[in-house]
Amino acid sequence: MNIPGSGLAKGLAVTLRTLTRRTQTVQYPDAQPELAPRTRGVIGLFEENCTVCMLCARECPDWCIYIDSHKETVPPAAPGGRERSRNVLDRFAIDFALCMYCGICIEVCPFDALFWSPEFEYAETDILDLTHERDRLREWMWTVPEPPALDPAAEEPKEVAAARKTAEKLAAARAKEQENGEAKEDGA
Repeated sequence: MNIPGSGLAKGLAVTLRTLTRRTQTVQYPDAQPELAPRTRGVIGLFEENCTVCMLCARECPDWCIYIDSHKETVPPAAPGGRERSRNVLDRFAIDFALCMYCGICIEVCPFDALFWSPEFEYAETDILDLTHERDRLREWMWTVPEPPALDPAAEEPKEVAAARKTAEKLAAARAKEQENGEAKEDGA
C-alpha cells in the first residue's frame, strides 16, 4: 500500500538525520590532511646511493625513468694496482605525467637510491614540467619520513642471530684463553 508523499517523507527524514551529524570535511588548503604512513606521493632520489645500474629504468612498466651516464676511470687505490672504471650519473629524470606509482622502481633498486615521499602537492600548469630532473628529485628526499622502528616483539632476523652467536662464541673463547694464560702465569 503506497501512501501518497511517503517517498518525500523518507527523503526528508534522511536529510534531517544528515543535518544532525557532525561534518567530516577538511578544509584542505588551510588544514593539511592526515596521511597514512605508507602514502605514495612522489619519488625521491638519494643520488649518492645510485650506481647507474639502470634496473629501475628497465623494470618500469611505463618507461618513464630516463637515465644517462658516462664511464670514468678511477686511479688505483694502492700503488701498483690497476685502474678501475665506474659509471657516473649525468641525468636521472622521472616523468610523473606517465608514472603510475606502482613502486616497482623502488622495490628493484638494490642500493636504496629511490624512496617514496608522502608529498602530493606537485601539480604543474604545463605537462612538460612534470618531468622532474635529479635536482628536483633530490629535493623530495628531505620529505621522506624515517622508517618505522622495529617491533620489539618481533623475531630477531636470522642474520643478526647468527652474527650474535658467533660473537658470543668468540668472546667465550677469548675469555677462556685469558683464564688459561693467567693460570699459567700463576703456576710458573
